[in-house]
Amino acid sequence: MNRIFVAFCVVLALSSCTSKFQKILKNKDTDFKVKMAEKYFKEKKYANAQQLFESVMPFVKGTPRYEELYLQFANSYYYDKDYQNAENLFKTFVEYFPNSTKTEEVEFLRANTYYKRSPKAELDQTTTNRTIQLMQAYIDGHPNGKRAKEAAEVIEASRAKLELKDYNTATLYSNLTMYRAAGISYGLMSDGYPDSKKADKYKLLTIESYFKFAENSYVDRQKERFEKVIFEYNDFVDRFSDSPLLDRAKKIKTQTDNYLNKLK
Repeated sequence: MNRIFVAFCVVLALSSCTSKFQKILKNKDTDFKVKMAEKYFKEKKYANAQQLFESVMPFVKGTPRYEELYLQFANSYYYDKDYQNAENLFKTFVEYFPNSTKTEEVEFLRANTYYKRSPKAELDQTTTNRTIQLMQAYIDGHPNGKRAKEAAEVIEASRAKLELKDYNTATLYSNLTMYRAAGISYGLMSDGYPDSKKADKYKLLTIESYFKFAENSYVDRQKERFEKVIFEYNDFVDRFSDSPLLDRAKKIKTQTDNYLNKLK
């Protein structure tokens, strides 16, 4: 019985709050609605703030407070983790107020909405690529900006995710014995992530994949395919002569030479 009473009280309170908010929303006093929108914003009641800001925007446009209120409107979505709507509003803010002192911060936040939406490595990485583009644009436009260091860290984290996705794809090809596709994929990784700590590993995997591809090929195609292994090995030596993986690469080179000698 007590639980039913408590539940009834909660429903009644929520109903009362909803009714009160609807009265505010229908109020025709713009100044009052602006005041309440800011109040809800400070109280982190972002859904209420959003509705009120949206309703007053047409009436405050062109006034001295338009920029400030528009930014709060955009931030209400950002803090509410509705990053798609926040991105749209941040983009529009920069278009409306290109000379604003807040533009630098807004450009960063807009880029960050993509980073916040960036999915796990195994999923589509369109938003991750967009994160890198916009964060780099922020750094280019504000090399000494307050958020430049943070932007660089976001770019690094985003590239690491793209690197992991590419590695998983290449490894899947290898596991499926699609060695040519694996060799191409690992090779693209070695070239595409030259500053990666694993660049030499990707090159070794490239060599191993092409070796397996050649080894499992028809005899009449093996010579040219083993020569590809030698080409990749030479590139490994040129680029990673001090790599701890060099011995493993040399073993594959020796095996490849043995195959080529038999094919003469």
